[in-house]
Amino acid sequence: MTPKKNRGIFTYLLVIAVAVGLIFFVSSKLSGGSDKKDYNEIMELFDNYQISEYELDLGTGELTYVIRGESGKKKYEVPNVSIFLEETKNYRKNYNNKYSGEDETLTQNYIKITDRSWLYSLIPVVLTVLLGIAILYFMMKQSGGGGKYTSFGKANLKNQANARKATFNDVAGADEEKQELEEIVDFLKHPNKYKEIGAKVPKGVLLLGPPGTGKTLLARAVAGEAGCPFFPISGSDFVEMFVGVGASRVRDLFEQAKKHAPAIIFIDEIDAVGRHRGAGLGGGHDEREQTLNQLLVEMDGFTGNESVIVIAATNRRDILDPALLRPGRFDRQIVVGYPDVKGREEILRVHAKNKPLGPDVDLKIIAQTTQGFTGADLENLLNEAALLAARQDRMAITEADIEEATMKVIAGPEKKSRIVTEHDKRVTAYHEAGHAVAAYNLPTQDKVHQVTIIQRGMAAGLTVTRPDNDDMFVSRNQMREKIVMLLGGRVAEEIFIDDISTGASNDIERATSTARSMVTKYGFSGKLGTVVYGSDNDEVFLGKDYGHTRNYSEAVAAQIDEEVKSIIDKAHSECTALIKANEDKMHLLAKYLLKFEKIDGPEFEKLMRGELTEDVLNEPVAAASDESAAGSEDTTDTDVTE
Repeated sequence: MTPKKNRGIFTYLLVIAVAVGLIFFVSSKLSGGSDKKDYNEIMELFDNYQISEYELDLGTGELTYVIRGESGKKKYEVPNVSIFLEETKNYRKNYNNKYSGEDETLTQNYIKITDRSWLYSLIPVVLTVLLGIAILYFMMKQSGGGGKYTSFGKANLKNQANARKATFNDVAGADEEKQELEEIVDFLKHPNKYKEIGAKVPKGVLLLGPPGTGKTLLARAVAGEAGCPFFPISGSDFVEMFVGVGASRVRDLFEQAKKHAPAIIFIDEIDAVGRHRGAGLGGGHDEREQTLNQLLVEMDGFTGNESVIVIAATNRRDILDPALLRPGRFDRQIVVGYPDVKGREEILRVHAKNKPLGPDVDLKIIAQTTQGFTGADLENLLNEAALLAARQDRMAITEADIEEATMKVIAGPEKKSRIVTEHDKRVTAYHEAGHAVAAYNLPTQDKVHQVTIIQRGMAAGLTVTRPDNDDMFVSRNQMREKIVMLLGGRVAEEIFIDDISTGASNDIERATSTARSMVTKYGFSGKLGTVVYGSDNDEVFLGKDYGHTRNYSEAVAAQIDEEVKSIIDKAHSECTALIKANEDKMHLLAKYLLKFEKIDGPEFEKLMRGELTEDVLNEPVAAASDESAAGSEDTTDTDVTE
């Protein structure tokens, strides 16, 4: 809970406490609290003239009296006023005669009989009601001018007055996507051109793609280019705990957009409200379905929404309701995927505009070494590099900063202070050497870019490879050799450590997953043929553990398991032969890592070609402790050596 919310709760509690205290205070002042004496005891006090003064309220029957010799006043509720007056007649008659000689100040004023109306007793009740109303008003005011209590059905639109404007110049690496959206901008600027030729602009545009690829930025750029009102809202803003609120907010959103037409409505993360209806274990969610139904009607119902265009973004197209995706609602679906090497370079240039770069920084090379990075990843990469440069009091970002930032984004910061035993270091050194040597000798695998035994994040060591180009497809041989490389760490432990550790657990898991995909998904098994076993259309509402479907028999399942094990066993045998054939390189690389803790790509290539001998081990550690090249999307070993 935020401090601001805490202050609000404390304010409410303080007001309530003050109000209750005030009510009790007023009530005590008005009524005081009755004496516990009974009527006979009170009358005995009067008979013995032990009361020096008293006041009787004929309306309420409240008796306030003072006992002689005492200063405090006491109160008593007289059960019958008329009887009391009759029985105390002699007291009032003889009071002055009895005590006037003792104190000349005693007068009839010490006996007061008043008749306050019964309304006097209602004062605490009226005061309580007024304070309750004041507290309710205060709470509603605190919630925002009658705020949430009276505006549940209003759309939670964000104020765009101070929002940063975006244009297509701010979007890089998505040329085709921008071209698709330029038609929307042109329609909003020149609607008559399209109407005259009989063309209809898409009512809705759905931006699909992985997180961080720039879907929200594209929507903001469309609004900035068109110069029209922009109504952004999140899909989760429609769903509330009160039934009917979501549908009401959808109506309010479109009503506001129509009033300011031409306008753009942007719904971020639409999968929060647009999920497939009637799915899941317990049937449909009534509130979410009502909201979705209202959205369907507003987008393509009886009422027209001309000049109001809906742009939505999601990375979960598989769970959206089919009615939402049909033409007439989201007519155009634009896939915003991972940028290619050219797009990554353009994105880096956009985010590097306000950052001073050193002369050794080449954005083209960085783009080549960041395959699989999204726009958000690249922005974070340059920001981390800027933070590293500022930490070192440098005036510009150097190549070393970017290389270290790349590794930091991939696997986390280095943990040089972590105390590691010599045995664990040796296990890690041979483990990573096994990955690196296997990758070097497998023609389909990417080049080794860096090998390190310095712990980063959850990984005890890393073997980082760098692809030469952006391949769209993966061949069967590539996947088979990928498994061989993944098993390099385990095989190295078997051969050189004479024992195996838990450090290869993630390698084995990934190798098994790759082999199973080869058999069941890609049809790479000669024994089981080109058949897909299992379904990709798993029930997404039941969770990963319950939603998988199996469309094959137990006999086929046994064959699949047998084929997966066969692929793993063959890869293990091939990796064992490869590691044994390069035993001298394995020992030299492990010794190098134990002394210098990491080796970069060029030095590794020299070592594997025989150009780097054991003489290098006599060099001082500082020669190899400089910042080395780092970074790629593929961290082939991110295991934890337990």
